[in-house]
Amino acid sequence: MPEQLLLLITILIALGFDFTNGFHDTANAIATSVSTRAMSPRMAVLIAAVLNLAGAVITVVFFQAKVSNTIGKIVAFRAGLVVIISALVGAIIWNLITWYLGLPSSSTHALVGALSGAAIAAAHGLGGVRASEFWKTVLSLVISPPAGFILAAIVMTALLIVLHGARPVPLNRTFRNLQILTAALVSYSHGANDAQKTMAVITLALVATGHLQTFQVPVWVVILSASAIAFGTYAGGWRIIKTLGWRIYKLDPATGFAAQLSGAAVIQFATQFGLPVSTTHVVTGSVMGAGASQRLSALRWGVGANIVLAWVLTIPAAGLMAWVLYAILNTAGLRG
Repeated sequence: MPEQLLLLITILIALGFDFTNGFHDTANAIATSVSTRAMSPRMAVLIAAVLNLAGAVITVVFFQAKVSNTIGKIVAFRAGLVVIISALVGAIIWNLITWYLGLPSSSTHALVGALSGAAIAAAHGLGGVRASEFWKTVLSLVISPPAGFILAAIVMTALLIVLHGARPVPLNRTFRNLQILTAALVSYSHGANDAQKTMAVITLALVATGHLQTFQVPVWVVILSASAIAFGTYAGGWRIIKTLGWRIYKLDPATGFAAQLSGAAVIQFATQFGLPVSTTHVVTGSVMGAGASQRLSALRWGVGANIVLAWVLTIPAAGLMAWVLYAILNTAGLRG
């Protein structure tokens, strides 16, 4: 197959992954707002899509593609297009499986696992993965959900102390209005962090084919990736919205506000340091933290356990899928 055609296919698959990332992670930004009736589903999805686009473009153009640089360093060699295609398809398959099951697993975990699996297959061993960057990424993915949990619990506890005795009706009205702002902030943060992962993969493909000599994300890649995740967000992921908005903890406007504010803060902090965190993980941790600050027994820990299981399985499962896909494509005569 001509290299230019294979590059085009790689870019299209990358944008497909970005789209699934968007609809898979829609719940991160809007589930709490929808479940507390702060916004209608249609309005929430529209705001999330626009702010995803803005977050991706503004962050990379004005503050550098730090997250993309981290993802781009995971593979220890100059990855060929077949490695990249195998990783993308493996990540997409896992995204679709967990979306169908309604589990808020991580698109970031899926991509990291799939890239690692394809690189190990191509290098015939663990030397295909740069261990320092891999573990840096995994560590940030592991730490960020507890950080969201703790911060949301602190914020919610502070609100309970400060607003003790306040009248519930006007208080709920105020927090519903505030949730519009915090939902926008989560959406902006999601675009800023998550879209950079697709930018990294497309840039790796351009380096592999000699279109770029160094890893530097072009502006057109930024715009394409940002647009794909925005369209995916607008498509919506209603199965996961139900899980995050209702099944873990029955949110009220105050807990929804605390969860969204805390989640956005953790994601923004990570983005500034180039850490590719999972928006899904962070927001899920924040929802549980906000709920736990009021009553531990109100949390549905069984649902949380299923979600944690999906988190644990994602990197090895996506890695195995990418490893198998690379073996199939390599056997079929494609190289790289």
